[in-house]
Amino acid sequence: MQTASHCYSVFYLSNRRSCVKHNGFMKINIPNTGSLRLNARVSSCKFQGPARGIRLFAIPNSDDGHLTSAMLEEDTTMNKVQNSEANSFLSNWSPPRYLWRGLSVLVLAGQVITRIIKGKVHWRNTLQQLERVGPRSVGVCLLTAAFVGMAFTIQFVREFTRLGLNRSVGGVLALAFSRELSPVVTSIVVAGRIGSAFAAELGTMQVSEQTDTLRVLGSDPVDYLVTPRVIASCVALPFLTLMCFTVGMASSALLSDGVYGISINIILDSAHRALRSWDIISAMIKSQVFGAIISIVSCAWGVTTLGGAKGVGESTTSAVVISLVGIFIADFALSYIFFQGAGDSLKNCV
Repeated sequence: MQTASHCYSVFYLSNRRSCVKHNGFMKINIPNTGSLRLNARVSSCKFQGPARGIRLFAIPNSDDGHLTSAMLEEDTTMNKVQNSEANSFLSNWSPPRYLWRGLSVLVLAGQVITRIIKGKVHWRNTLQQLERVGPRSVGVCLLTAAFVGMAFTIQFVREFTRLGLNRSVGGVLALAFSRELSPVVTSIVVAGRIGSAFAAELGTMQVSEQTDTLRVLGSDPVDYLVTPRVIASCVALPFLTLMCFTVGMASSALLSDGVYGISINIILDSAHRALRSWDIISAMIKSQVFGAIISIVSCAWGVTTLGGAKGVGESTTSAVVISLVGIFIADFALSYIFFQGAGDSLKNCV
């Protein structure tokens, strides 16, 4: 029997930790002597190594032609499966919703600033939004400012009268209203009334694919929907803040004169002595920043709405909450920047 050129079929075994049995046969081709079929039963094999695919090659012995040894070569099938699983996991992974919504706020703010600089503004829509944010919000803003002013007057007048500082009441109220209360209270009211409306409108347009229709018609949703709302909010809020400051001081003076016997002239004179022009300017700057926060956050939450009517409701609620948190954070930052060091505004009111 010639053994110079023998070919053997290849067996694939899966060497798990348990015993694996394979039944099969090997075919030996011997030149010039025909074909010889050798049926053999592969005995049970037990492997102690880690589970992985291998190739088993049978090598004949040159002395007697029997199988005496085997060569193992690691198969790459398991590695390919693991790589495919990793690739599928990465392809299905998406960033958390709050992360890409926060990034959408920054992207949207950059797009709005770019549009304003380039002059790509839909002025007709801007005027409509300005009327909505400004005149239609005056009533609720003034009513809120009047009662907040009277509530603070009760607290200040009671304590200052006991200390004999009646002439300082007007100055304290004026500083509190101009620096903090008027811009913050006005922004809270606008966030609840206008910010929720912005988020609901754009969210409904997003889930009903109206924004896609605008793109098909050749209109950019940022130019037509977002930029007018941002401009309207930034323009209207400073005027609303100034009106709320005036009404708040007027209600405080009337309450002090009618209930606590402190003359209106004393209140107004004390306020005039304490106020500086920078106090009013800082209130206007704050209100503009708050207006930008309300409009951009509300619009960003609206255009990223998913899930139909339920998603619109969640986006509206979340937009108002995030806007209020942003207002408070921005108020602290701006107050820290604008009013550093020891103040001397009340020294002329004592």
